[in-house]
Amino acid sequence: MKHIFFFLTIVLLFSCKQDQTKVKNELTIEGLQESVEIIRDKWGINHIYAKNQQDLFFAQGYAAAEDRLFQFEIWRRQATGTVAEILGERELNRDIGTRLFKFRGDMTTEMNHYHDDGVEIITAYTNGVNAYIDAILKTPENLPLEFKILGIEPQKWTPEVVISRHQGLLGNIGQELQIGRAVAAIGEEKAKELFWLHPKDPNLKIDSKINTDLLSDDILGLYNAYRKSVKFQEGDVVPAYQNDMEMAAVSSLFEGKDDSLAIGSNNWVVKGELMEDGNTYMANDPHRTIAVPSLRYMAHLVAPGWNVIGGGEPEIPGISIGHNEYGSWGLTVFRTDGEDLYVYELNPENSNQYKYKGKWKDMEHISETIKIKDQNDTIVKLSYTHHGPVTYIDKENHVAYAVKCAWLEPGGSPYLASLRMDQAKTWEEFREACNYSHIPGENMIWADKEGNIGWQAVGIAPIRRNFSGLVPVPGDGRYEWDGYLPIVDKPNSYNPETGFIATANQNVTPEDYKYWDAIGFSWSDPYRGDRVNEVLESDKKMTMEDMKALQTDYLSIPARILVPMLQGIAFDRKASAAIEELEGWDYKLESNSIAAAIYVAWENQLKALADEQFIPEEAKSIISSIQMKRIVDWLVTPGDKFGANSILSRNQFLATAFSNAVEDLEKNLGSDIKQWQYGQENNKHTYVEHALSAVSHDSIKNKLNLGPLPRGGNAYTPGSTGGNLKQSSGASFRMIVNTGDWDAAIGTNGPGQSGNPESPFYDNLFEPWANDNYFPVYYSRDKIDSVAVDIKILKN
Repeated sequence: MKHIFFFLTIVLLFSCKQDQTKVKNELTIEGLQESVEIIRDKWGINHIYAKNQQDLFFAQGYAAAEDRLFQFEIWRRQATGTVAEILGERELNRDIGTRLFKFRGDMTTEMNHYHDDGVEIITAYTNGVNAYIDAILKTPENLPLEFKILGIEPQKWTPEVVISRHQGLLGNIGQELQIGRAVAAIGEEKAKELFWLHPKDPNLKIDSKINTDLLSDDILGLYNAYRKSVKFQEGDVVPAYQNDMEMAAVSSLFEGKDDSLAIGSNNWVVKGELMEDGNTYMANDPHRTIAVPSLRYMAHLVAPGWNVIGGGEPEIPGISIGHNEYGSWGLTVFRTDGEDLYVYELNPENSNQYKYKGKWKDMEHISETIKIKDQNDTIVKLSYTHHGPVTYIDKENHVAYAVKCAWLEPGGSPYLASLRMDQAKTWEEFREACNYSHIPGENMIWADKEGNIGWQAVGIAPIRRNFSGLVPVPGDGRYEWDGYLPIVDKPNSYNPETGFIATANQNVTPEDYKYWDAIGFSWSDPYRGDRVNEVLESDKKMTMEDMKALQTDYLSIPARILVPMLQGIAFDRKASAAIEELEGWDYKLESNSIAAAIYVAWENQLKALADEQFIPEEAKSIISSIQMKRIVDWLVTPGDKFGANSILSRNQFLATAFSNAVEDLEKNLGSDIKQWQYGQENNKHTYVEHALSAVSHDSIKNKLNLGPLPRGGNAYTPGSTGGNLKQSSGASFRMIVNTGDWDAAIGTNGPGQSGNPESPFYDNLFEPWANDNYFPVYYSRDKIDSVAVDIKILKN
């Protein structure tokens, strides 16, 4: 039905355009100072034209809430610790964790960190969200389907919801505990062997005052509950919408053990001297969870002092990736360690006291009342040391644990400091704006119409003079942060001789960098970045088509390294036939490629065999997987890793994994090799499942879910589609900007701008995205008017 509606809308608007008339919908909205015009283009982007700043962000909040109301309501509940109110006692720990890690500083200081007019902007945005909620609640029958499935209604926002940190890329506290447990189980050197830590050699020694036997406790339970995604159960659903069939078991493809390092991004800026048209370009494709609705939301914001277009997270004002009339910018993760786990000795006579600098110090406490569905309210006591929130108290062993969080300082709301970047006119202004960007740690790149390019790593970075931050430390005062490194002192570059700058979550810290005690040790595999650099370093003058091809490039550098190692290894008939498919292969993981399917099955089995063979038994419950770079390095230079006859043992390892891969392909895809294409429903594909689909009946499920559609690539190709065969992460949002022609910018944002299953913009971008196709991101008013499908006039 939504597709029919969309078609009729296009036809109507086209016929009206022939008569030189505009189809307009005028709405009276209390809270505006002057009228605002919102033009929606045929891809779903809202172009917002306001006469003043306050109305601009009011309208952005209004329009985003209209598109993403259910996403907004779940975000609000996660941000405020009120999920148990609708989902019951199982969410109590989430709500406790949320309130434990709530920002409790001065809100005026907090909001004005992100922009000098932060109070006005954020308040206007939440007022706009609330104006839409007021409007839709006058006709609750028109609420999006999800509200009817759960039998709930949206509630009002406050600025505290916008500045929540719950969904950000915050730090490494989970890895810190994992490494601590691994060191306790197998020792420092063996742990360093299994974790790819670089570029410096971190100290993993655990202080003797810490009882490592206790690190196996659920120390971070409240933190993890606070950070996890919301999952629904059948009992949450109104009976009329419940799944009327017995829940079927989920079929399992080779999902891989951990896709976390595939969460990242690519970006690059290229000077005009390397481009065929002489213009400077910016390209960015952040890799995050693939979901419906999408994580990113696109908008165009125009008012005096503002003319910025691009994408950001829908629940915050402004644009985090995009361009204004002066320059363009993008981001990728620059891994920054802004969290530490502190272990305290408690007073045996008073468990409310912990030892600090030789004296007993009282914890501070805050009481919170939490509403729970179908139960009485619960009052909880939250505890804090001077380092931060206490996540676990072990009274029996007189030990407590707290997390120190750089992101609880003012300015810790993810991406919100982009508001300052949105108005930058020069590299100098952009870099100054970067100095306010605390969370997450990012590689910010800049390209402007004057031909300049720049890179500034951002993110609030604690300085650790005497410890690595990779294992828990005593909270007795001997392991303290020495403040924070000024963000502009993080790695940066401006107009380098190479003519381009590229980052892809790999370590890009220059060797001559000075401030190593504020730089982390954990980075993504280098293969995406290596491939991007390889292409950009070529002598060929590049075009927009080349930029698109690189963003969606499926060449696998690991395949190029590993496949030649199979030469000379003897296999049985079936495996030999599979080897033949790899002969002459171009190492590209295209969706129609049989060779790609064989290689990826082998790569997955190599990782599985490495985990089985090289992770000691006592650490298997702690370390789930070894990073691909480590495995490839061992295979290229086997050394002692494979015993005395290392080459022979290495080859046997390769052969065993390959035979296992062929067996796996036969099991999943049948005996006919010609049916082993990589991109297909039973192999690499995208199938985007709505959070409510599994607990809703089939007619609802079919409306909510999208796919399956074939995909190419994997976690190690620039066109990143994650490490799992059912794509769970990758680039849903992309943008490429030609700074010499703002109307030439292009983008993707699958599956669509709207989160409302009844909207024509719910899935209109899904198939183009899956096929690696782009749409224009128009900037000039004439171009926007030429593709308008809906015009709203918001009036006071």
